[in-house]
Order: sequence, then structure tokens, then C-alpha cells
Amino acid sequence: MTELIVPPALILLAGAILTGVTRGIARAGVLLLAPLIALWAVWQVPDGVAVTASFLGYDLEPLEGSPLRRLFATIFCVMAFTGSLFAFRQAKWYELAAAQAYAAGAVGVAFAGDLITLFLYWELMAIFSTVVVWCGGTPAARAAGIRYAILHLLGGVILKVGIEGVVVHTGSVQIEAMLANSFDSWMILIGILINAAAPPFSAWLADAYPASSPTGSVFLSAFTTKSAVLALILLFPGEPVLIWIGLYMVFYGIVYALLENDARRILAYSVVNQVGFMVCAVGIGTELALNGAAAHAFAHIIYKALLFMSAGVVIYRTGMTRCSDLGGLFRTMPLTTICGIIGALAISSFPLTSGFTTKTLISVAAQQQELALVYFLLAAASAGVFLHAGIKFPWFVFFQKDSGLRPKEAPWNMGAAMVLFAAACIAIGVFPELLWTLLPYPVEYDAYATDKVLFYLQLLLFSGLAFFLLLPLMRRTLTISLDTDWIWRILLRRVGESVLMRLRLWGRRGQGLLNALVDRAGPRLMRQLSSVGALGGTWQIGTTALWIAVLLTAYLLIYYL
Repeated sequence: MTELIVPPALILLAGAILTGVTRGIARAGVLLLAPLIALWAVWQVPDGVAVTASFLGYDLEPLEGSPLRRLFATIFCVMAFTGSLFAFRQAKWYELAAAQAYAAGAVGVAFAGDLITLFLYWELMAIFSTVVVWCGGTPAARAAGIRYAILHLLGGVILKVGIEGVVVHTGSVQIEAMLANSFDSWMILIGILINAAAPPFSAWLADAYPASSPTGSVFLSAFTTKSAVLALILLFPGEPVLIWIGLYMVFYGIVYALLENDARRILAYSVVNQVGFMVCAVGIGTELALNGAAAHAFAHIIYKALLFMSAGVVIYRTGMTRCSDLGGLFRTMPLTTICGIIGALAISSFPLTSGFTTKTLISVAAQQQELALVYFLLAAASAGVFLHAGIKFPWFVFFQKDSGLRPKEAPWNMGAAMVLFAAACIAIGVFPELLWTLLPYPVEYDAYATDKVLFYLQLLLFSGLAFFLLLPLMRRTLTISLDTDWIWRILLRRVGESVLMRLRLWGRRGQGLLNALVDRAGPRLMRQLSSVGALGGTWQIGTTALWIAVLLTAYLLIYYL
């Protein structure tokens, strides 16, 4: 039975290869069929270790099934299919192939039963996600891709150091729950948090995602950060520090998204914000909280991809990315507008959308653990999300003062992908039991308790009122928001240039002093080395013996001291 199981990641890798060697309808068929076949294979993986292998004396488990792993692998395959549907008529073949391989890495991480396999698929994601960023095709995309690759390879090195430490000290490569109480576990945690876009390294996300193509950013929004969330659930459930890291991410993302003018940078910072909810839930660590982290990751991939799709269609049709250049697009892009609004409501946790049913799981978990401060901060953050993603994004892109642009509606494949995910947002919101059955732990939770619905409606509606009352302050200007990447992109570069300039100056001064010394001492030294000098002339035997005795005595003193 085990021999009949095909690792789903290999199916997607095969699809990536075939994408590069096929053309036309055949390529479209590969792009759409490979994720569906991989999805079928996901549900053929039984609970427990399904495939084993040996590598350098270690027993590897490249395929291990569980409800949690299957949940993440399912949504990764669904995302690969819908993203391919959205992109296959507009994106370059190498971007599509890289996106398939990127998805394969995420699915591989989902089923990795040991740390070595996880690391290999982790680096596979880093490589092909970098290619997706480069497929933006602009100088900005190439530069952002290089920065993206450097940071993710650094994160991979840190993760590898932690894994090697665990292997040396425990002799095991198995994926097991741990706490950050040693150097090894801290290295693993930091390596994962870099991929989760936790500050101070979160700026890579807002730097790279908006620089990619309109289709590439859809794939990028789904895999890297959510694979990191899965790794945190598997390795660090209940780690207290994650609560506060998650809360920091939540408000960091809100503040920067409110300051942004670029449509996709708004959504990029919103990714950091939403992943913060999941990281906080992992830190709480109860079964309900871990269910909330997994469910919210599942829902987030759908509605965030939907938002990036709507932004991608706008960029594809208009060539504009800044909110200050857009507005009034609902007149000619009604489908894109409606789908964008549904995604915005879902991310804002509006009742009857997926975000409401999953995010409230996390809040209730904090309430049950009597984490009052955490509960109220998460509630306040929900209002902030409604401000920047629920209202600001659709308002400035589709409804603000008419920009005079009259772009066409989305191409049929882009529209179909948006409708599919918009329907999923509503279906999970109206029938949350569809998702509950996939979660790792049993769910006894009424998402639509009257008091909960009224509380969130009041919170969101008053946030909306505040937005329109403060609308003059919300309008964006042509400014740049400085993020933590300013430290290594600007400050460290300037410090390095200053140090290099001083070294060159000191080098020139040292060269001048050396030249002067040679000019003054050179003739004297040459005279000493000549046949009439002390060093070049013939010594008497007694003098030679004396110097040998002196040197030998000095050597012995130095040796014994």
C-alpha cells in the first residue's frame, strides 16, 4: 500500500517541468491538471509515516500525514490551481513553472516528517519564489529579488544551524514540539520567523511582493508565510514569546498599511498583520487556538489571494499601482470591484465571510485562557484591519474621486479565478462546518452567537464611520514609508562606504609614509648590504659564533617563557 502513494510535491514538480516543455493548450492543461492531481494525492496520504528513506545515516520521513498537514497541503494545491487559472494566459511560461515548483515546496513542507526534509523543501521555496519575484521583469523587481534571496538564504542558514544543533544534541531529526529554551531551538525559531515575516525582518515582504508581476504576487501571497505558520504549529505550539511577537506583527502591519499609497504594498503589509494573528494563536497553544491558527491560515490564503487578484487585474489593465492615481474604476470593472469588496470584507472579519468564522476562534481562545490584554488587543486590531484593508483598499482603488481611467474588465480566466475564491470566502463564512471538519482537533464552537456578531458589527461599523470622518487624513500623498530595511539598505551601506573611504585614505597615507621611509632608509640599507657594509661584508669566525650564541639564547628564552 505504501508503494502506491505518490508524494504530492513530486506531482507539482513534474507539472513545473512539463510547463517548460509544452505549449499552448497542452501547457494550460498541465497547469490546471497538475494541482488537481496533487490535491487527489494529498487525500491519499494516510495518517502517520507513509514514506521513509535513508540519507547519510539518518532515517528520513519525507511523507507523513495528519489532519493538520493535510489541511495545509489541501489549500496549497487549491491555491496552485486557482493561481494558475488566474495567470496562465498572461504570465510568462517560466513564471508559471517557477510558481508550480514554489507550490511543490510548500506542499513538501506540509508533509515533511523530519527536519532535513523540511529544510530541503524550505530552500526549494526560497529558490523558486525568488524566480517569481524576478519575473516582475523590471530593474526594481531584479533588485528586490536579490534582497529577497539574500534574506531568505540567511534565514535558511540560521534554520540549518538550529537543525544541526538539535541533531548533534539529541541524535534525532524528527519534527517534534519544542520550546525556545536553548541556542538550537532559538535558531530554528528565528529561521522560521524570518519566513513568517516577523519584525525586524518583515520588510522583505513589502519590498518583494509589490515588485513582482500582477500574477506573481498572487502566488507569493500564499505559500512562504503560511508554510512558516505550519512549521510553528508543528514545532513551537504554546511558546509564550510568540504571543507578543504576533501582537507586534498585527499592529506593525496595520500602521504601515495605513501609511501606504501603493495598492499592493497595502496588501503586503496586511499579510504581515494577518500572519500576526496566526503567530499569536500558536503562542496561546491550546487546541482551540491551534485550530484557529490553522483555520485562519486556510481562509487567509483564499481572501488574500483574492485581494491580490483584484489589485493585479487593476495593474494589468491600467498599469497604475498608486492609490492616488486610481479611483472610479467600478464603472468599467464591476466584477473586479465586487470580488475585491468580498475579499476586503473577509479580511476584516465581517459576519458571513470566512475571516469572521476563523479569526474569532483565536479571540475566543485568548478569552478562554483569561488573556484579557491579548483579547482586547486582537479586537482593536480587527478594527484596524477594517480601516486599511476593508475600506481603504477598495475605496481608493475603486470608488474615490474619478481618475478618468476606463479600463476593461478582467480577462475571463482572471475573472473566473476571482469568482471561485469570492465564492469560497462566502461559503466558509456561511457554512463554517465545511472547514471545521478539516481541522486537527474537534471543534465545539458557535461562530454566530448573537453577542459575538453584535460585538464585531459594532466594532467594524464604527471603524467605517471613523474612516469617512477622517477621510481627509487618510488620503495618500507621494511619500515613502521607511521600514526596518532602511537599516541594511541605507544605513549599513553608508557606514560601509564611510569605513571603506577611510581605509582607502589611511592606505594612501600609509603608502606615502612607506615611500618616504624607503627613500630615506633605502640607500643606507643598500650600503649595509654591499660588500663593504656590515651585513654584506665578510665576518670573522669569532663574531659569527657570538651572534649564533646570542640568537640561540634568545630562542631558548622565548620558547620556555
